[in-house]
Amino acid sequence: MSWEMIASIFGQIGAIIFTVLPYVIAAGLIFPMLTVRFACNPGGPWWKRRDLATDLCYWFIVPIFTVYLRFALLVTGMVLLFGIDDSESINNFFTAGRGPLAAWPFWAQLLFYLIVSDFLLYWIHRIFHGASMWKYHAVHHSSETVDWISAARFHPVNLALGTILVDIGMLLVGVPPTVLGVLAPFVGFMSAFVHANLNWTLGPFKYVLVSPVFHRWHHTAPDRGGSKNFAVNFPVLDLVFGTFHMPEGELPSDYGIDDPAFPRGFGAQLVYPFKQ
Repeated sequence: MSWEMIASIFGQIGAIIFTVLPYVIAAGLIFPMLTVRFACNPGGPWWKRRDLATDLCYWFIVPIFTVYLRFALLVTGMVLLFGIDDSESINNFFTAGRGPLAAWPFWAQLLFYLIVSDFLLYWIHRIFHGASMWKYHAVHHSSETVDWISAARFHPVNLALGTILVDIGMLLVGVPPTVLGVLAPFVGFMSAFVHANLNWTLGPFKYVLVSPVFHRWHHTAPDRGGSKNFAVNFPVLDLVFGTFHMPEGELPSDYGIDDPAFPRGFGAQLVYPFKQ
């Protein structure tokens, strides 16, 4: 491997980190200020969390894995489905997409992605709560103090078979990468927002958009709400499939998983599912 290639790889890693950094800085400033007035549960600021180092690893290390895996799977899919194997064709694919949806108007592609991806992720989420896949998803639920910084705590297997798989499917049916790029700020904001320590239910819009209280119920014990509220963005899916749970006048509390031996370190958590 040449020094130029090594420098290129480190440059790409740096670019990924600096893409994530603005989200972390914005969330780290905005949500603590909101929590002063609208806290759902008592607790100290996020920078005093016992698991701070672990959660920061998920924010800055795991995205590097997801970017490279998404690219590798996408290129593999392009070769197998469309026979694309030269740099010019790959560049054209990333510019305009290819597949049955490639000719759709941009707004229609955007709408298709939002609705279909949320539907798919709802059912994938339910599958990860099943007995065989829970050990991977348990990593996300292991946070005992749910806050915006908990949002990135996902095992790579969970991501590979969840958002990455759905994104690859969307791209291969013709949704261009620009759609994912346009929606990236929304996805990043929603992920941090629904985990924030806020007592917001969104009132009359509680069936339209996922709220912090809605998702915090999902992080409670299974008999309280942890087996409900699987939607990523649109709670109407839980309403339709009978998994909506947001009791009136009550706020969620007591988070985490029923495993006192669950490790707190980043590396140990990555290994945890393979020991089960």
